[in-house]
Amino acid sequence: MINILLAEDDSAIVSALTAFLGAEGFHVDNVPGQSGAIRALEEKKYELVLLDVSLADGNGFSLCGQIKASWNIPVIFLTASGDEFSTVTGLELGADDYIAKPFRPRELVSRIKAALRRYMSSPVLEVGDVRVDPDKASVTKGGVSVTLSALEYRLLLVFFNNQGAVLSRTRLLQEIWDLAGEFVNDNTLTVYIKRLRGKLEDDPQNPTLIKTVRGIGYKVGD
Repeated sequence: MINILLAEDDSAIVSALTAFLGAEGFHVDNVPGQSGAIRALEEKKYELVLLDVSLADGNGFSLCGQIKASWNIPVIFLTASGDEFSTVTGLELGADDYIAKPFRPRELVSRIKAALRRYMSSPVLEVGDVRVDPDKASVTKGGVSVTLSALEYRLLLVFFNNQGAVLSRTRLLQEIWDLAGEFVNDNTLTVYIKRLRGKLEDDPQNPTLIKTVRGIGYKVGD
């Protein structure tokens, strides 16, 4: 569950947002001011902060600066201050979005999800000395960059995202069939697996990365 910290001192807004965002699958903790927000962030991991400019103690602009300096998480301002100065100030302090009250709850959820997507990263995948970084769409072997075609990379991702599982040729064809501009059939799959082995195996004739499971398919990892 995504944890959201709501720094807001209006109890009616807190109640409405907590209920609505909870129904959307988010967990919301509320603090009324700057000092409480800092304590909460120090004690618990949050994925996003919803922040009012006017707080019970301190102010949202100052708090935004502290959050951006200490925690790499998105901040969205929720405020009645819809003037240009407040908007520019918030964004210059590193805020990821700015929504003036009153706002539509569905729009807020959409903005939250968009901000989270920008911060979410995919884990680097490793098998032996081969590393795949999905965020950078890069592949290295022994620290040296390896150039793959789009379909080769797509096929390698399928293997690395299913480490330890035996993947049938039918399953592999289904996974890569919709890649635009490439016609993929059983013979094509054989060619691309051979190409991947040629680029990534120490000995392509005796593969240890992309292993053949006779009569079934292929497997990467234990």
